[in-house]
Amino acid sequence: FIRMLRSAKKRDVLELLRRAPEEACPFIVEAAVAAQSVASLAALSEFLDFSKEESKSLLEKFLYAAAFSPRPSGELLQLVLDKLEGKQLAPETWEMGIVAVGSLVGKLCQQKLCGLQEVERGVETILRGLRGAEEEPEVVIYLLALGNAMLPGTIPTLLEHAEEGPAAVTAAAISALRRLPARHLSSKVKRAMRRIFHEKRKSYEKTCRLAAAEILLDNHPSPMDVTNILLATKEMETEMAKFLLLKVQNSLHTHHHPARKIIKDIMGDPQINNYNFFSKVGASSSFSGPLTVTQDLLSTFGLDLLFLEGGFLRKSISEFSLLSRGQRLRAAQVTIEAQGMESMMGENTSDGEEEPELMAGMSVTFFDVQLRPVVFFQGYTDLMAKVLLSSGEPTSVVKGNLLLMDHHQVIPLQSGLQVTIKLQGGLGLDISANMDVGIWEQELKTSINTRGSFSMDFQAELDCPFLQATLRSQTEVETSIHFDTTLRFSSSPVLMCLQLREEQVPYR
Repeated sequence: FIRMLRSAKKRDVLELLRRAPEEACPFIVEAAVAAQSVASLAALSEFLDFSKEESKSLLEKFLYAAAFSPRPSGELLQLVLDKLEGKQLAPETWEMGIVAVGSLVGKLCQQKLCGLQEVERGVETILRGLRGAEEEPEVVIYLLALGNAMLPGTIPTLLEHAEEGPAAVTAAAISALRRLPARHLSSKVKRAMRRIFHEKRKSYEKTCRLAAAEILLDNHPSPMDVTNILLATKEMETEMAKFLLLKVQNSLHTHHHPARKIIKDIMGDPQINNYNFFSKVGASSSFSGPLTVTQDLLSTFGLDLLFLEGGFLRKSISEFSLLSRGQRLRAAQVTIEAQGMESMMGENTSDGEEEPELMAGMSVTFFDVQLRPVVFFQGYTDLMAKVLLSSGEPTSVVKGNLLLMDHHQVIPLQSGLQVTIKLQGGLGLDISANMDVGIWEQELKTSINTRGSFSMDFQAELDCPFLQATLRSQTEVETSIHFDTTLRFSSSPVLMCLQLREEQVPYR
């Protein structure tokens, strides 16, 4: 379908979009974005109306497809920026639009196209918006967009928000810093992370402190940093200390971890490596291990669970990563957060910590693109409304068809002939999540459902006056993974059940 659109005229693509039945229209929009021909982008520009509320779902399809585009053009970024500028948009559309701009800027810079006028306009749009943002959720979205852009030049801005901002802003700024390659995380960045972790200037929320510690541990740490982080766990709450100690121990078992050798040397000190130090009792855990190991590829699964002292789940992160030839791709990372629950259960917050607002939400990073966060409920009134009016329907995080690979190459052979190679890979994806709080049963249930089908089409063609040959291969894989957690906090200790279900994978 993409190949057909690449050779179509603007009026044909426009006619196709206008005449398509409602259920087929999103698919055509996704294909037109993937085609990225001058005609298809011009047709999309005329067809998509960002001022109409009823076309919200189509606009989100367009923005998702743009954000995941494997090799975007300056014209695609220009189209997204033009559609966002000066319009009164639904909050969800605006958020996804800003996040998509960040992703497009980052991918164009990876193609060595940072000097394009459209890229400069995209960066200026994000930075100007960040300077003018007054509401905390707005600031967070702009910081997530900077995380997608992965521009070393924005480090001073990210550091300022990381150190000075409220908890949600600090967390988003540190998350954006973690996306940058290790070579850009200078001594200045590490000094700021030390100040946050050791709370030199002010008190920070525990998840922000842990994220700062992870930046220090994951980016060629000094022996002093590792030692100070380990010693700091003596003064921490049990759950936070347990989580951090498991994080350090886990890096010992991970052969590719940059801190492995340093931690191994430090563990030679019996004052640190002893039962008394590492035998913290707590429910929090951190685990990562390999799923697939080949000569060229390592795929890993990681699961982090941080609990509060009263046994309530504060944050869970499940992550699938791919490592190949020194490059790391975060294939999927799903984070579920719940905060302010301790006040609902009659518990007190730690000294110096601001009392957080009652909130539960989820954020997803998919193929290194951070999507806009999904909020399940915010505030006690919203929670009660969701509990009483719950439809039981899961919240859709992302759903659609994405072009992940798009490669075209002409190879001259020694004989003087030429071979043309085409490779395309598409992904059909549906990620949904649900959070169910049972006040009367005192239960919290979360479920993340991921369904995907990957299709790859490879074609090699030799074409000359006396000989024609074509080699073609098609591969298809389907899979679905369900991750469920159930937490019962009616008694102590809190009971928890985790379930990871993977259905049979058909491979053709």
